[in-house]
Amino acid sequence: MKVLLVYPEIPATFWSFKEALSFVSKKSAEPPLGLITIAAMLPKEWTLKLIDMNVNKLYDKDILWADYVFLSGMSIQVKSFKEVIKKCNTLGVKVVAGGPLATIQHDEFLGVEHFVLNEAEITLPLFLEDLKNGTPKYLYSTDKFPELTNTPVPRWDLLDMNKYASMSMQYTRGCPYDCDFCSITMLNGRRPRTKSVEQFITELDRLYSIGWRNDISIVDDNFIGNKKKLKDELLPALIKWSKEKKYPYKFITEVSINLADDEELASMMVEAGVYSIFVGIETPAVEGLEECGKSQNQRRDLVESVKKLQRKGFIVSAGFIVGFDSDGEDIFERQINFIKRSGIVAAMVGLLNAPSGTKLFNRMKKEDRLLKYFSGDNMDGATNFIPRMKYSKLIAGYENILHTIYSHKIFYARIMDFLKEYKLPEWNTGKIKLFEVKAFFKLLWRIGIVDNGRRYFWHTLIVSLFKYPKKFPIAMTFAVYGFHFRRVAGVR
Repeated sequence: MKVLLVYPEIPATFWSFKEALSFVSKKSAEPPLGLITIAAMLPKEWTLKLIDMNVNKLYDKDILWADYVFLSGMSIQVKSFKEVIKKCNTLGVKVVAGGPLATIQHDEFLGVEHFVLNEAEITLPLFLEDLKNGTPKYLYSTDKFPELTNTPVPRWDLLDMNKYASMSMQYTRGCPYDCDFCSITMLNGRRPRTKSVEQFITELDRLYSIGWRNDISIVDDNFIGNKKKLKDELLPALIKWSKEKKYPYKFITEVSINLADDEELASMMVEAGVYSIFVGIETPAVEGLEECGKSQNQRRDLVESVKKLQRKGFIVSAGFIVGFDSDGEDIFERQINFIKRSGIVAAMVGLLNAPSGTKLFNRMKKEDRLLKYFSGDNMDGATNFIPRMKYSKLIAGYENILHTIYSHKIFYARIMDFLKEYKLPEWNTGKIKLFEVKAFFKLLWRIGIVDNGRRYFWHTLIVSLFKYPKKFPIAMTFAVYGFHFRRVAGVR
């Protein structure tokens, strides 16, 4: 069997980092971990190829080579996902689809021969057995959540690794929290299931042996979902591994804000090499947090929690949402003020949407407020339900947030606020790599000469270089992020 694994194109969003990646001559922030994990589950005698459309073009000849095209993606990729199906149908090649998008919205796609839904550790073997016997079904699904102890090492060898800014790994699936707008618990459950320490270290050893030396993104939706196991098992082993190898990797991951409450856990994560974390702040409004069931963010000073994590040694980026039913017209100014005070440089603000099957989706359906269109992009000005606030006011307020927080003056001020608060981990010497030197000369031209906000850039460059020399690379990285965010948000 010849199988082509295809990952659809991701449009330009905050998360794509496309404008930023051009500075370091990369095509994508991270690879399709799901597909290369699926590849490791397929029969060894099959011939496999992978096309990530974010780094390489998909040609007709690639599709015609294959007996089957295995297609996976997320909601944000729905447009490209449909285009790939259409192209395969036109060329007469069968499509097998799975992953988060197909699992949630499979009834919206025509032209797919077989759907292998939910988590592949359960459903893929059933499909493969039926395929072997010549009796493959149209749809495979399950309401069970598999343990991850038998999940194989991903097939990183199928990737063009030089085109990615980071590699991806996974330790847990599932999240103990159940925010009403989030599809994670629907897809992966509320019980955080983990790989074994041996699995995780084996994957690290594999990446190290093939020469990878840039960042690693641990793609868990909540890395600290099982705190006890993390502190007792994984982090001690990861600290030992990182120290023995002289910290070849800096790790990026997602956590809940209550990490700020656990001094021991935060210290261990920093010592292990975790340097950048994404948290879902969502809103400074208590009413909004109560509305969406985000209990972990309530009854705390959110700004102080963020600053505590920054002082511990984490670069904190965060997600914010407007469009809750409880939002008043003051929410836009409240979001702006919170982002300013927190020193969160990479603040990703989106409109509330209701992904299929979530609690919010079901509530909107019950209230007859659902709209048909769902782009999966929470920053394109679209929402898939009728908001309580007049839409014209909601979109105007949203656009004002973006144009304010990413204006040159306010964005660069946040960089300086962050640098004052942030404590550089001891293992991070601030040593600059060759690709960073090349990127620096690009940013001197594109941001320091051509960009409208060059005077703010030069002020940040000079102050950070002389006042915070070891943090200087981080300041310049944030300058590049700002360039990307302004392009995506349409801020000049």
